[in-house]
Amino acid sequence: MNEIELMRRIVRRDQQALREIYQEYGRSVFSLTYRVLQNVVWAEEVTQDTFLKVWDQAERWDSTRGKLKNWLLTIAHYSAIDRLRKERRQPSLHDAEINEELAGSNGTWQEGSALHMLIAHLPPEQARLIELAFFEGLSHSQIAAQTALPLGTVKTRLRTGLHRLRDLWHESG
Repeated sequence: MNEIELMRRIVRRDQQALREIYQEYGRSVFSLTYRVLQNVVWAEEVTQDTFLKVWDQAERWDSTRGKLKNWLLTIAHYSAIDRLRKERRQPSLHDAEINEELAGSNGTWQEGSALHMLIAHLPPEQARLIELAFFEGLSHSQIAAQTALPLGTVKTRLRTGLHRLRDLWHESG
């Protein structure tokens, strides 16, 4: 594989060239991101982001400064560290927190019927995720896998939906 020609093809927006680079280096990039993140879903997301960055910034690679693989691994490494920092800044919403958020002070959320009525007032993308988490007991990672949504999107929609549910609960008295 001629790295220089491959990157020229990517600059010209040749998707097949990107596939070839992914086939050649995808496993190495994933391995590095997984070592940094220790989370399969995050590593998969960062691996995908790495190759998107290659697609968007292919002209930045300079063959005189190093091999393509080293450039890819550098992008992956910094992207993984950025993701780790981001995840540490954002508190995750775990099942116990979901239950606390929904239970409030009187515990009537556990009855379910009031909850179902209030969930109907949420946007469908939030309602579905809350149902998966609360009624089916799925973890965030399981929800992401089942819905084919990025883990961060699942967490954000759950958090937003739960805050809206709490507000609806307080409004309903």
